[in-house]
Amino acid sequence: MRRIAFIILFLISLKAQGQFGFPYCETFQTSSTQANTVFGGDAVLVDGVLRLTNNQTEQRGYVYIDVPFPSVYGIKVEFEYFSYGGDIENRADGLAVFLFDAATQNFAPGGFGGSLGYAQRNNEPGLTNAYMGIGFDEFGNFGNTAEGKNGGFPGVGEALVPNTVVVRGPGNGLSGYPFIIGRRTLDAGNLGLSPERTFEISSGGTGTQRVTDPNQVGYRKVFIDLQPVDQGVGYQFKVDMMVTTEPNNPRMVAIFDRAYAFQPPKELKIGFSASTGGFTNFHEIRNLVVEVSADDDLVDPQGVDFEDVASCEGQENQYFITDEEVVLPNQDSQIRCLQFFEKLEDIQENSSDVCNQGKCLEENQVLVLPQGTIRAGEAGAYTFFPNPGTRDQQVEVFYTITDNYGKASSGNKITLNIQESPAPVRILAEGVESPIEESFNLCPGESVVFVSEGDEAYQRYEWFKDGTLLEGETAANLEVFEPGLYEIWAYNRKNCPAKSNQVQVLFPEYPSLQMSGTVIGCEINEPVNVFDFLLNYEPDEYDYRLTGNGLELFNEEIEQVPLGGIYELTSKPKGFECYNTQSTEVEVFIQLIPLTVDFDFVVEGTDIRDDESGGIFADDPIAFTELADERAVEWSWDFGDGSTSTEQNPIHVFGKKGEFQVVLTITDQYGCQESFQKTVLITKSYRIMSPTGFTPNADENKTFTPKYKGLVAVDLMIFNSWGELLFRSDELQGPGWDGTLEGRLLDAGLYIFRINAETVEGESITETGKFRLIR
Repeated sequence: MRRIAFIILFLISLKAQGQFGFPYCETFQTSSTQANTVFGGDAVLVDGVLRLTNNQTEQRGYVYIDVPFPSVYGIKVEFEYFSYGGDIENRADGLAVFLFDAATQNFAPGGFGGSLGYAQRNNEPGLTNAYMGIGFDEFGNFGNTAEGKNGGFPGVGEALVPNTVVVRGPGNGLSGYPFIIGRRTLDAGNLGLSPERTFEISSGGTGTQRVTDPNQVGYRKVFIDLQPVDQGVGYQFKVDMMVTTEPNNPRMVAIFDRAYAFQPPKELKIGFSASTGGFTNFHEIRNLVVEVSADDDLVDPQGVDFEDVASCEGQENQYFITDEEVVLPNQDSQIRCLQFFEKLEDIQENSSDVCNQGKCLEENQVLVLPQGTIRAGEAGAYTFFPNPGTRDQQVEVFYTITDNYGKASSGNKITLNIQESPAPVRILAEGVESPIEESFNLCPGESVVFVSEGDEAYQRYEWFKDGTLLEGETAANLEVFEPGLYEIWAYNRKNCPAKSNQVQVLFPEYPSLQMSGTVIGCEINEPVNVFDFLLNYEPDEYDYRLTGNGLELFNEEIEQVPLGGIYELTSKPKGFECYNTQSTEVEVFIQLIPLTVDFDFVVEGTDIRDDESGGIFADDPIAFTELADERAVEWSWDFGDGSTSTEQNPIHVFGKKGEFQVVLTITDQYGCQESFQKTVLITKSYRIMSPTGFTPNADENKTFTPKYKGLVAVDLMIFNSWGELLFRSDELQGPGWDGTLEGRLLDAGLYIFRINAETVEGESITETGKFRLIR
């Protein structure tokens, strides 16, 4: 009998493991599976079965049970499978059950098609860290050497061997997975069955249904037993099948009973896979049971009675039964779970069902009593929460130990004594009078001494950081250098812990300060606001400091930086004293000298800029010349007629008369701008320029040709001094008069011209004048 005054081994960071070990029972007939079932490919839970493939082409599905099973005592597996509903002549491909190393980190199935998700397939690697694969092959490719598989039935090469059960050995990647043995289930002979025992792997083709009744034709159930051997390595393995080929006559057929001489890994996991190719079938399983094989070699664990286990009312008390405190007689045995019962008889009622016995049943994980609640944790862990007002009471409960082989102890007693819980203690920071409520801010490189303060004398102390006991820290104070969640338990003379509140020690988390660019102030000698250029400005969360150029500015002061130059900007979370040692460089530019801007303009190729210098016509190209500050890097022209330009010295045609306000805006390298405006007067809509004379016999100036501008139609007439019409033309760009009449050059003298025209604005005009013909 074990007597312990008060043993509390705190379960601080036990990682949830889920189920491990035997037995594993999964019907696949409920709406969901256990959390340990991992689905892949086309596998789906449907209609009370685990369907690995539909009766469609190119299907590939698999599942594996993410539960490690110890290999030392062997493994026994049973399951029903259903293969039906596919093509009449060629049902394909089949299904496989496989075992692989439970230590595998990144599981992947093997090649599908004829490799059934187990073996390699051409350049597709086989199943990861495989130990054994048993294929139930309808189509006939799992037992040959096609698609790069390692070995097959003797003498068949790549030929199909349908209706077979084939065992392939260990492998990984593109290596291994050798053919071990096969059985032709529809043939007689050495590798077949006796004629009266033959059967098809599939229960039927197109139109057939799932057969779940053992008395109906087409029923199939598989029994696999890997028995440990006394001498040598590996197992003696047996495969038997229950098949029904005649109504009401299910029969057992022995498929294999032979050695499998491959060293197994310490733990194994089990899975199933199936595939179709160009031909189809449904492939399904249900009622899976995985047990230890050498059950007779196993011994039940033995618990011990724990008396006088101290607990404190009104708080959760944590305990741990270690492997060393109880008897775990089986090799590599470990505590899988604890189960609690109010009476010893309840344990006896629970032990008859093998699946329930091996499970850590949820209903036995929590025991609610009038005095409080006992709750099982992982492995040997449990807690007891005595209800308030139960001081000085005693509680008796019974528990069992289930090991990883599914063996359970017969039941033992735990006696818990409920004691008064002390008032909580408080955590103070040395030098600070008030207790710390929730958090304490600490800067990197600094430390703080936490001190425990309570209302009674304490025998010992335990400090915790992030839920983990700090080994060796047994004093009432603790020097803290690191961030984390801190707590102290102070034990009184009754060994009940007075627990403090949890204090979060915080180190500052600094933002990465990001500037949009140079801080620019275009107003002459006016201060600038650096925060306008800070992309992640959060004044409610952080304090800011700007240093440089003889200045040190904080928070709102940074909104009025008076000098340009290079600065360093840092921040800290509010409530902390330490600014980030990593700063962000900030360039500040403040305009000290105003930008100057001016421009001039003339009609292109002339000196005309107004009426006094000749007037500007609507279709005159006007050349603009900027006369701005040399700091300008961009020019923006607005011509006042809806047109703009970004050329430095543009040429523009207004196209109509009017008064136009032309604005030039310049921009310097910092984005500062200045503008200047001038008025351009377009007063002329047309122009006629007539020569005063011409010389027909000369090399130049041989014709009388007026020049027109702003006209859309013209009628040029030439008269002699008697008023006789000598020449007439309506060509705006015509060659003019050459001084002849009917091919004869006329005499020198004065002649008269008259021009009737229409301007671009629709105005009718007439202009007359004299000119001289020179010979």
